[in-house]
Amino acid sequence: MVKKQIRVTINGNDRQLEVESRLTLLELVREREGLTGAKLGCDIQVCGACTLLLDGKPVSACSVLAVDADTRSVLTIEGLEKGMTLHPLQKAFMEFGALQCGYCTSGFILTAKALLEENPNPTEEEIKHYLAGNFCRCGCYPEIVRAIRNVAGS
Repeated sequence: MVKKQIRVTINGNDRQLEVESRLTLLELVREREGLTGAKLGCDIQVCGACTLLLDGKPVSACSVLAVDADTRSVLTIEGLEKGMTLHPLQKAFMEFGALQCGYCTSGFILTAKALLEENPNPTEEEIKHYLAGNFCRCGCYPEIVRAIRNVAGS
């Protein structure tokens, strides 16, 4: 196995790691760093369950190699809360019932965070368009959109 040293910031923490060249970013955060909020769903960039923010942009971590995160910043769902205080999106998802099984939730929340940083007051159609790469098998789409609109409006 070819290994490489990388420097990556994960949830604000600078890390120097030796990784195998074939290791995905999802495997790095879940298996090596113990951050299990992002999930492996489809493994082909379709479902959004593995979404992380890489330099503030949503990526399918199942299809990004860990070596490609060298000198970059990764944000996982675990990095959103400050101490014991949930991020407004996390609170809104709970308040509006925008989660049932929770499998897809971290991907939706991180994608919504990126959207709101890019466009602080999106329309319902803009929200739906931005979330097109995230799937919820439980069918919570109306609640997810309402939760995001609530945060955008505050």
